Amino acid sequence: MQVSIENVGNLERRLTVSLPAERLEGEVKSRLREIARTARIKGFRPGKVPPKVIEQRYGEQVRSEALGELIRETFNEAVSRENLRPAAAPDIQAGNAEAGEFRYVATFEVVPDFGQIDVAKLKIERVVASVEDADVDRMIETLRQQRRTWEPVERAAQSGDLVMVETWAEADGQRVPAEGAERGATVVGSGVMIAELEAALIGMSAGDEKTVEVAFPADWRVEALAGKTAQVRIKAVRVSEARVPEVDAAFIESFGVSGGDLDRFRAEVRANLERELRGALMARLRGEVVEKLVAAYEGIEFPPRLIENEARGMARQAEQQARQQGQQGVTISHEVFLPAARKRVAAGLLVGEIARQHGLRLDPKRLNETLQLIASTYEDPQQVVELYRQDAQLMQNLQARVMEEQVIDWIASHADATERTLSFDEVMRPGQAA
Repeated sequence: MQVSIENVGNLERRLTVSLPAERLEGEVKSRLREIARTARIKGFRPGKVPPKVIEQRYGEQVRSEALGELIRETFNEAVSRENLRPAAAPDIQAGNAEAGEFRYVATFEVVPDFGQIDVAKLKIERVVASVEDADVDRMIETLRQQRRTWEPVERAAQSGDLVMVETWAEADGQRVPAEGAERGATVVGSGVMIAELEAALIGMSAGDEKTVEVAFPADWRVEALAGKTAQVRIKAVRVSEARVPEVDAAFIESFGVSGGDLDRFRAEVRANLERELRGALMARLRGEVVEKLVAAYEGIEFPPRLIENEARGMARQAEQQARQQGQQGVTISHEVFLPAARKRVAAGLLVGEIARQHGLRLDPKRLNETLQLIASTYEDPQQVVELYRQDAQLMQNLQARVMEEQVIDWIASHADATERTLSFDEVMRPGQAA
């Protein structure tokens, strides 16, 4: 095998590999002979199919598979021999065999030379938190509220009531809607409706009407009212009060806890909260580590094509999300994602380099624990475990996630780290907790 290297850019390399054509042809013939031994083709006895028929039936597929494997094998051998570290999969251009020689050209970007990465200089803040009994109590109360029912009442509306309403508005002499009224509902105090309208509902009984002056925001969904002050006519159609279930055996059993055992129910609620907290803490830690790590290597050039491809992928994802939200024909330029893509690429390469320099390996125990944790959120955990074990792509993604978490933990434990204790709510709802 002959190998030549050309520097196309600071981080881009063009690798030309030449091989004896007989190496490919020999592999193709060997595979076709193996197929001929067992192939069942109508009109021929097993093992007696003529080579030309085998070639016609399977030749193209076999040649493609053999070529792919040969390229992968020799490419890995070539980059290892030349001490090259590709940052991503190469772009392969394969030629035809000529003069007894087969040649292909691989173009790819390499990992930057970071030197020895010293994470001890990174100043990291690691947030710690735990699930307390009060957090379990609040979650059970949330579950009760989610299961509440509504019963119509004859009294006036008060905070916490569900009120069915009809509304219409007038601004600059224009009525919205032009005829009739819009129907809707809100829980008084929830903030679903404009504040002036929700406040007006307090004290109204079914059938009551009143006019309220409302200043609509500039980005209001109805163009005729956006940025204007309007007179809004509001009518209370029905007032209902909440009936919140007690935490009794029936309520507990509705969540799959047989026998309605309260202690077991609380334990399961706690386990769910702890799983959520663990994920939130890791997300915070990853964000903190990545921010400091990337900033420390701000002057390093990262593979431009890899960054562009990442940005294009982010743009496609954003377009897909827009379509799912009903926005058709949305086109988003990948250029707006370039800064975020650079950060993502930089983080991935730096984390990978740290793992390489320090010989960090995937922990099978942690992988299994993470898989069991994911599976525990489903009705049939064992079925989920088997799905992951049988799907190579799913398992590969999970392994990458767990490996990244291991490296992030390792960096935090070797950095100049300080701890800050927060409550469960402060971690899960930053900016909202008291």
